[in-house]
Amino acid sequence: MSNDYVFNDTLPVAPLKIAALESCRDLAEKVNSHIINFRRNDIEVLKKRQENLQYRGYDADSYMLDCACPRFGSGEAKGIVNESVRGTDIYAMVDVTNYSLTYKMSGFTNHMSPDDHYQDLKRIIGASIATAHRVNVIMPFLYEGRQHKRSGRESLDCAMMLEELIQMGVSNIITFDAHDPRVQNSIPLSGFDNFMPTYQFIKALLNHDKTLKIDKDNLMVISPDEGAYVPRRISANNLGVDMGMFYKRRDYSRVVNGRNPIVAHEFLGSSVEGKTVLIIDDMISSGESMLDTCRALKERKAKRVVVCATFGLFTNGLEKFDEFFAKGYLDCVVTTNLNYHTPELLKRDWYVEADMSKFIAAIINSLNHNVSLENALTPTAKIQKLIKRYNEGQM
Repeated sequence: MSNDYVFNDTLPVAPLKIAALESCRDLAEKVNSHIINFRRNDIEVLKKRQENLQYRGYDADSYMLDCACPRFGSGEAKGIVNESVRGTDIYAMVDVTNYSLTYKMSGFTNHMSPDDHYQDLKRIIGASIATAHRVNVIMPFLYEGRQHKRSGRESLDCAMMLEELIQMGVSNIITFDAHDPRVQNSIPLSGFDNFMPTYQFIKALLNHDKTLKIDKDNLMVISPDEGAYVPRRISANNLGVDMGMFYKRRDYSRVVNGRNPIVAHEFLGSSVEGKTVLIIDDMISSGESMLDTCRALKERKAKRVVVCATFGLFTNGLEKFDEFFAKGYLDCVVTTNLNYHTPELLKRDWYVEADMSKFIAAIINSLNHNVSLENALTPTAKIQKLIKRYNEGQM
């Protein structure tokens, strides 16, 4: 284990507890395992240095908090914490996109919506905030993050959510690849961290395909729209390759399924002929515009087209992706495990999962020690080191 996770002169601010809601239980269990390994490694390293780490609860068998949100027959719910949290540093984890969970209401079976998950999060916060030393929220997919700005007479749901959590007493809010990180302006005096999974994308892709060549002549990063250009440009700079962008021309005279339909994709950038192209975006929702981009790149004679998205929602199913993979328009899809994925997706030949559990564990461990998150926010050095190892055949 690397000594990067050993904090020599810093004790935790309080005993650590992970309050995992049912929607995020599997990911939280993996995070818990990594933290256990980090801290046992801490103790071994410090013993070798003849230093003593005396802190109650530091070397625990588990950091998971015993909590639940049971429901009454009417569909109403309550948050329950089954152990003392007095003086603890709590990290509440929730996946608001997990539609696989159900509950009974008046004899009917309802699938949990993002609204249901958000209410359960508030219930756990409400059950623990009074006595905990600090409560932090880890919400990988930012609740209502797609409604981040106002166009006409509309509600600003994401901003209202952030303000509500801060008013409840939450100290820090941690999310990943927010649809528009400027939404943090609604809580300018509070902790809000937005992390990017660039390193995990590259690591998963290099482990999946050992034939990739990372240079300007063989690889190119594409932003599928102008809104995602700036963060994707950072990814291209880290890899040392060229950047391209598609401009979505929309018909603003019509609204179809709640959005203006795309008329055409216009490409801005150098030639993609013979190159492996990485399309990097924050999410795959229905996937229609992403697949159109894949086809357009293949028509421009791209050698391979790889899609990297932080959140794979696949709201319209997987059949269209199967079709494009079979036709050769799509070579691979990489998404993180930050949101719920169906067993059917995990079996697809074209799908690769980037594991984020160790990254989240490092974030929690750092925050619990009140140390800098600079390395996590700017992983350029780690990416360069990874690429060097790959080029030397050490992966």
